Formats: sequence, C-alpha cells, structure tokens
Amino acid sequence: MNDDTQTNLNYWLEMLRSPDLNDRLVAVKTLQHIGDESAISALILALKDESTAVQKIAVTALWELAHPAAVTPLLSSLASPEEEIRSEALSALGELVSSEHLLLLLDALQQQDINLQINVLILLRKIHDAQSFPAVLSFFESEYPQLREAAVTTLRYLNQVKQCPPALLLLNDPNDNVRREAALSLGHLADETVVALLSKALTSDPDWQVRRNAAKSLALHANSQAIPAIGKALWDEHWQVRKSAVQVLQKIPDAKLLPTLIEALADEYSDVRKEAAIALGNLGKTEAINALHQSLDDPDKEVAIQSLRAIKKIQASIKSSTHD
Repeated sequence: MNDDTQTNLNYWLEMLRSPDLNDRLVAVKTLQHIGDESAISALILALKDESTAVQKIAVTALWELAHPAAVTPLLSSLASPEEEIRSEALSALGELVSSEHLLLLLDALQQQDINLQINVLILLRKIHDAQSFPAVLSFFESEYPQLREAAVTTLRYLNQVKQCPPALLLLNDPNDNVRREAALSLGHLADETVVALLSKALTSDPDWQVRRNAAKSLALHANSQAIPAIGKALWDEHWQVRKSAVQVLQKIPDAKLLPTLIEALADEYSDVRKEAAIALGNLGKTEAINALHQSLDDPDKEVAIQSLRAIKKIQASIKSSTHD
C-alpha cells in the first residue's frame, strides 16, 4: 500500500469515528467505492456503528470484497437486533462460507442468541457436512419453534444422514411450521417407520401444507405401502394436496386407483388434471383412453398436451405387449 492510499484510508477511518452520522455515511460509502482489501479493517469497524444504515453499507461492502477475513465479523452481524442487517449478512455469508468454516459455525451455534443460531443453521445447509449432525440434533428439543424448524430443515441438507429417530417425533410438533419442514425432511430418511408416519400425516394432519409435504416425501420414497393413504388424499379439500398425491401415483402406478384418477381429470384445478393425465399414461390401462380423449378439449393447453401424450403412451404399451 502506498503512502497516499494509507493517508486516504486513515482519513476515512477517522471520519468513521465522527459523532455526525452524515460524516460516517460518507466515509463508509467511500470505503465501499474504494473496493480495496486495504479497506477491510475499516469496514469491519463500521459493522459496530450505532447506525443501521452505516452497518448495512459496511456489510454490503464486505460482501462485495468477498475476502475470507470478513467471515468472522459478519457472523457477529447475524445476531443484530435489526432484521435488515441479519438478512444482508446472511446473504453475504451464504457466498463466503465454505467447508473450511465448519468449526467456526459450530462454535457460533453455542452462543445463546436465537437469531444467530437460526442463521448459522441456515448456513450449515450450504456445507452439507454430516459432522454438524450432533449440533443440529441438539435443537430438535429447543423451546423455540423457530429453532426446531430451522434444525429439521437443515437435517435434509446433511449428506449421509439417513436415520434420525428424533426427527420423526417432530412430525407431531405442536407448531405447524415445524411439522411442515419435518414432513419434507422425512422424505430423505430411511427409517423403517417413515412411510407409515408420512401416510398418517397425509390423511390426518389438520394443516394442508403438512399434508402436501407428506405427499411430496412419499413420492421420493415411492413405496406401495402408501397407496391407501394416497387414495384418501386424492379427495383432499386442498388442490395442492390432491396434486401432490397424484404425483406419487406417477412413481408407483396402482390399478386400484384408476377410477379415482379418471375422476381427477375433471378436477376444478388444471394442475391436478395435468398430473392425473401423466399418472394415467404411466398406469397404461386402456380403460383410461376414453376419458383422456375427452381431456383433449380441456381449456388448459397443458392438460390437453399431457392427455395426448398419455394416450400415445398407453397405445404404445399395448402395441408392445401385443408383439411380445
């Protein structure tokens, strides 16, 4: 660094200590525009400014510089009482953290600040390291539903974790958001009771988003044990649940549900009708052809396209089996 640059930095650093907010704003904006690593220490100082505006500019400037030295101070900003600062710092760290920072993140989780802990749990999803599993697991019984939700969401991002009995219990959590995320995370686990638990949630949970997420996870498992629950879910009052249930049948076609799938071609929501056409094509039963022909006149073009594809798929299947 030459003498002129150091002199300029010293000037703006001194301005950051000014009691006048306008002076400090000018200083931090100037440091941002300098865009040089030599300004990092000054920008880190600005993170502690009493003004939210100064802090945010400093966070953004450190993000733009993308220097590893900014990771630790930005972690402190995740505990800011200002949501705007926490959000900006989280976005910055989302690009800056790597597996090299795993221990740093795990240490931060030990600090008793709910905002910091939630955001660190979110950052652990980027690293995908199963080494963080014990730390994540410790939040499953937190008194704060936000932490239970964040932790069970992070679970599905951890490579190689296929069994987690405590996660199964969260499917009965009193908080809707926790159950929603638990239902999605169970799609990535291989515990023997997962399919049964998801099937129960699909048919009995009072929250429609939990039911929809349970169906999404059952599609990942593609286990025929879920068919009875799927059959009930095809009549769910919420179209998104019906849509997700039909998508499960695309993975595990079942002839017993043929009549219900045909009825789904007349669902009031086009998304459900489209998925039903795809499922009928995968099922490959000639009994569906007449209903699919009627769907060729569906007001939604995508439904008509999928119905035609289903007809061709069934006909091709019949022709293939005839030649065998």
